Formats: sequence, C-alpha cells, structure tokens
Amino acid sequence: MINKAIDVSAPVHELISSRWSGVSYDPAKMVDDADLRAMAEAARWAPSCFGDQPWRVIFCSKSSDSEAWQQAYSCLAEGNQPWCQHAPVLAIICADTLFSQNDEENAWGAYDTGAAAISICLQASSLGLMTHQMAGFSPDLARETFTIPARYQPMAMMTIGYQCAEADIPEALRGRELAPRKRNPLAEHFFLSGWGKGI
Repeated sequence: MINKAIDVSAPVHELISSRWSGVSYDPAKMVDDADLRAMAEAARWAPSCFGDQPWRVIFCSKSSDSEAWQQAYSCLAEGNQPWCQHAPVLAIICADTLFSQNDEENAWGAYDTGAAAISICLQASSLGLMTHQMAGFSPDLARETFTIPARYQPMAMMTIGYQCAEADIPEALRGRELAPRKRNPLAEHFFLSGWGKGI
C-alpha cells in the first residue's frame, strides 16, 4: 500500500498508522480464503458486552462466488459503485439488536460490531490488504438479497483487496487516493478528567 505519513502527538503502532481507507483496488489480485478466514478470526476475538459477539459478517468474494459478489455490489450506493468495481471482496457487516442469551434489546450491539469491524481492518492491513468501510449502501436491499433476519441490522459494507500500483490509479481517483490523511486535533475529541478538558 501507499505509505501515507500521519501527524501524531504520541507514538502509535505501525499497524494503526499504516491503515487507511483507499479506493483504488488491483483488479488482478484476488484475496485468498485463508486471508478471509484470518480476518474473520481476528473479528471473532473482538470484545463485546457479556461476550455476546453480536456481529455477523457476510464475505462475498469475486474469486469464489462471483454471483454473491455481484449481489453485494448491487446493494452499494450509486456513488460508491465506480470505485468498488475492482475490489475483490465485498463484506456486509451486521449487528444483532438482541442479546442471544435472553432475546432482550442489546443497546451495545452496534458498538461491539464496530470493534469487530476494526479488527478485520487491522488484520487485513497486517496482510498487506486495504479495506474501506462504507455507510453508502441499501440496508433494506442487503437484508432482502441475503435473507438477513429481522433482528440483525446491516450496519456497513466494506471493500477488501490489494491496492493497485500508484501508476495505475485511475485519473478520476488520483486526487482522493493521494490526498494527505487528516484528523481533528486530539483535544477536540479526547478529554482528561472532565468534558471539554482536552487531553
């Protein structure tokens, strides 16, 4: 992947600093099933309230089931489809809205599912893969297409694959792909000992 330096106020692990959400995938490089399994395993060990593991992830790989991949692709928002067309894997991330132990409302299911999703992203990054999470998709179409039970909420979709060489980045995506990474100052979002007291 293209290495995008980030401005940090404290040292962070390379696995975190090197992860970013690109949009230019190499159409010739597929993701093998062993790597998908490793990503699933990483997500399996994410923390969750009561150890309930509310996440459910549908991986759709072009190389192993192109029809399922096409169905997932059809769930994407029109604006995301052009850059997602070369991603070899599309994933649908869902959260259980109820606790498995008693079928009562799980108010933390989405939070826990986010933890599993970033675990997928970090494991992917360790394997030299790029991921990009998206809210731009139709949860209703995903539910209908993949027969997702009513208790599970489709939260996001994710692309997974290898970034294409810098020289091969499509002109329409170059500005977006090569733009510097930016974040708000630390103290705007992280407080010490009270609200608004920037760390």
